[in-house]
Amino acid sequence: MSQVFEGYERQYCELSANLSKKVTSASLLDGEQKKQKVSEIQGGLEDAEALIRKMDLEARSLPPSVKASLLAKLREYKTDLNNLKAEVKRITSTNTNQAARDELMESGMANTLTASADQRGRLMMSTERINKSSDRIKESRKTMLETEELGVSILQDLHQQRQSLLHAHSTLHGVDDNISRSKKILTNMSRRMSRNKWIIGSVITVLVIAILLILYFKLTH
Repeated sequence: MSQVFEGYERQYCELSANLSKKVTSASLLDGEQKKQKVSEIQGGLEDAEALIRKMDLEARSLPPSVKASLLAKLREYKTDLNNLKAEVKRITSTNTNQAARDELMESGMANTLTASADQRGRLMMSTERINKSSDRIKESRKTMLETEELGVSILQDLHQQRQSLLHAHSTLHGVDDNISRSKKILTNMSRRMSRNKWIIGSVITVLVIAILLILYFKLTH
């Protein structure tokens, strides 16, 4: 909730309670004293209307998620202000006698003031509920930001792991190529060794035959 709105709200609640007391006091007065008290009350009502306008402007400047609840509270404050104006209008009505005034104080005025007090109590309860809701929204937003940061961190880790796997794959591919080349070299060497073995065997056989022939001719002659 806006701190500016809360400041105006506190001022209005205090002013409204003070005006209610003054209205009750003014209803018991006569003559000039009553006129002076009513004049003070009317000045207070103007201040209350100014606070209502400020709260209205502040609420409408806020995001929609917060603005709706504040405007609902504001409608209750406007109703409370209208009740105060109605009470002032009653006590300033022309030429009421003492009996009618007493009856008004005992019945209608008392009921109206009680209703206003009950309404202010409901307004304060609504304010507390809205404050609690605002705190829960802040906690949810904080949790969402933490989750988002965790998600970004996980994505970065996965990207690094992917790069590592790609590098490892490239390395294994290079090793596989080296193994293939080594296998070909070994195969060629094996073939050459087999060929050389046959050549050496043939040479040895020819030499043995030549030696046997030489020995044969020497022994026979």
